[in-house]
Amino acid sequence: MQLSVIVPVYNMAAEGKLNHCMDSLLAQTVKEYEIIAVDDASTDHSLAVLREYEARFPDKVKVVASPENQRQGGAKNRGLEAATGKWIGFIDSDDWITPDYYEKLIKKAEETGADFCGCDYSLVSEYTMIPGKVIVNNTAEQTGVLDKEKHGRHLLKSGSMVVKIYLHQRIKEHHLRFPEKIFYEDNCAAPLWSLYFTHFERVEEPMYYYLTLPESTTHHVTWAKCEDRMEAARLFLEESKKRGFYEEYREEIEYRFTELYYATTLFSYMYSGKNRKMKYTEILKKNILQYVPDFRNNPYYEKCMPEEDKKLIALQMKSNALFFGYYVLLFGYRNLRKRKGRK
Repeated sequence: MQLSVIVPVYNMAAEGKLNHCMDSLLAQTVKEYEIIAVDDASTDHSLAVLREYEARFPDKVKVVASPENQRQGGAKNRGLEAATGKWIGFIDSDDWITPDYYEKLIKKAEETGADFCGCDYSLVSEYTMIPGKVIVNNTAEQTGVLDKEKHGRHLLKSGSMVVKIYLHQRIKEHHLRFPEKIFYEDNCAAPLWSLYFTHFERVEEPMYYYLTLPESTTHHVTWAKCEDRMEAARLFLEESKKRGFYEEYREEIEYRFTELYYATTLFSYMYSGKNRKMKYTEILKKNILQYVPDFRNNPYYEKCMPEEDKKLIALQMKSNALFFGYYVLLFGYRNLRKRKGRK
């Protein structure tokens, strides 16, 4: 089998979302492939939709029904257990791809000897095959045979896993899996997995369509989801140490941890504007200083962290109360200007 595509599914039957995804997979021009759709204990009729596809396309579609909700990480792990393909791909069940998506990725990888390969993606708010805002997922500087410098670049900016294919043998050799029962599982897996791969290439086309809606996970920020992001980052740090990468890539790993665990969590929580509590930002401040006390001295912090974020972080390090009050006022002021601008 040339390719296994793993599709974690949870409550995606409404509005034809799951159908769009499955139809785009069944339209692929790659010759030999299997679609492993893992229903993660959906409470709608997603499993029935998948069973219908399995009955219609028994040579292509394999359905795995999980009796317990394990979140996307758990569903992906169940898919990896069932996969038989030389290459592994992942796709979110409300997204879709161009017909030649996997054919082009595999061709690029096999022509160059790469063991993982990716492309750009397009942000859209409705089902369409017309590209929207194109997001460059990885850069040319990250391609080629991966030496220490390029591995470091992948640690700092891994990019999305759904717009890549991975050589299955590498995954099996190193027992690579996803964290289960949390959101943001890729925050742990993507940078960690990249350290085990040796050659990356990319196709410079936005062949993946990422559906972004106001009610999606990335737009609905709660403290519980913030805790999941923090746990994913903590697991990344823990696994990096356990697997022997920490000393060699300490600066990259600590900056990536700081970004995932602290900065991204802090600002996404504050930006959400809903039921913000100062005690939670105090927890973030306390914890990052326990994990990485000198995080602001990391050379990547100075180089990569946005200037405005650095100023706000400096304010929080001085006083969490001042930071919280200032941010609330700043956020309110910016929203007021936006509303006036729309009149």
